[in-house]
Amino acid sequence: MATPDGGFDWRRIVFGDENLPDPDYPLDHVPEDERKGLISLSAVLLGLVFFAGTMWAGAEVSAAMGFQEMLTAMVVGHLILGGYVALLCGISANAGLTTVLLARYSFGRVGAKWADFLLGGTQIGWFGVTIPMVAIPTATYLGLENAALVSALVLIWGLLHMSTAYFGYDGMEKLSYVAVPFLVIVGLLSIGLAVGDAGGTDGILSQTGGGEMSFGLAVTIVVGTFISAGTQAPNWARFAINSRVAFWAGLIAFLVGNSFLFLSGAVGGAVYDVTPSGDLYEVLVAQGLASVGLIALILNIWTTNDNAAYAFSVAGAEAFDFDRKRPFVIAGCTTGILLALAGADGLLLPWLELLGQYIPPLGAIIIADFLLCWREGVPRMDDIEFTSVRWTGVLAYVAGCLVAILTAGSVLPGVTAPAPIPGMAALNGMIAAAAVHIVGYYVLEETGLLPSHRIPETADRV
Repeated sequence: MATPDGGFDWRRIVFGDENLPDPDYPLDHVPEDERKGLISLSAVLLGLVFFAGTMWAGAEVSAAMGFQEMLTAMVVGHLILGGYVALLCGISANAGLTTVLLARYSFGRVGAKWADFLLGGTQIGWFGVTIPMVAIPTATYLGLENAALVSALVLIWGLLHMSTAYFGYDGMEKLSYVAVPFLVIVGLLSIGLAVGDAGGTDGILSQTGGGEMSFGLAVTIVVGTFISAGTQAPNWARFAINSRVAFWAGLIAFLVGNSFLFLSGAVGGAVYDVTPSGDLYEVLVAQGLASVGLIALILNIWTTNDNAAYAFSVAGAEAFDFDRKRPFVIAGCTTGILLALAGADGLLLPWLELLGQYIPPLGAIIIADFLLCWREGVPRMDDIEFTSVRWTGVLAYVAGCLVAILTAGSVLPGVTAPAPIPGMAALNGMIAAAAVHIVGYYVLEETGLLPSHRIPETADRV
């Protein structure tokens, strides 16, 4: 990209064409003429959920609980995850807004900054955790296991993952159209080979676990595999032509697609002695499909990580009230690459446990708030006077997190204590947050004890 005099136009690279609007509308409602159909949206969301870390989690839960118990936890967890994400997707398509912009309605203009930090920050961490998952196997396959060369591959893959996010929805859509069919075919082939090597389904189902994982923790890990990304599914679902398309695309991706990956990991981990257990590449190597495995892994990680980069870019745009996402793609990916070089990939399962506690209450409040307050249509952001902090949402979020922590018996990953509240942390946190928000709305906002947004009668509704 050059200037008229032939110089290097760095501003256009970082910010895009400043004479044109950002085609991904990071601070606005997506216009009707930019909406997408079910195939396009499903491809992008399936690309998001097709992630090797979900397979790791499936193998770990199965090894701890046993295969049949894992299946029960998987079904319960993905029903929670799929229903939760599908509702968020339907709401976002109705409003045409990203998750962090939806948070303005539920938490206020300043209160939404916590959503920016929580959702954007976790996705930067996710970006850093996942790059080595493709860089290290690439180095192994090529016989380049020198530490300096692995670091070089971390940098290369990080930049490639950034590239499709840099070009926004269209870039991710094109990649997903290639990656998703390939990954489905490879996944089905791998499961079929694994079942055959195990002597049939009876051999898989007979696997017993070590018994060191509770059912509630297993469901929390299932939900946690994609609760953070699922809470940010509105970033792409807002492009749907209507809320029905968005709902079904969310359900297909997060109930069916994520279950498929989780089950693939559990089957592979049960049959093959590979490290890490359930690893997509290592399982396919054990099946004699090393080259196919590397291609699958590359596409698997890439389609997830470019979505992570996109998610923290729109969170950054909201946080700084800046109508361009590209500077935040570049800055966030740079931070993620540095985290990867520092060895962040060893934190995957603790990271999932953390996300399963602190992310779900936020999305539950957005769902409850929109069902409660905006059933007749979402006022356009330009036509509403947002309060700085909507305390009903903030208090509900704190209550939801507290219940999730007390259920899990954990404030931080790896720091556990007896759990005074029985059940599943993710689900309990969501229920508590939604309930407190509803009560707070009627008791505190409707009575005037706490301020809410001011919506003129002439406000245009989406």
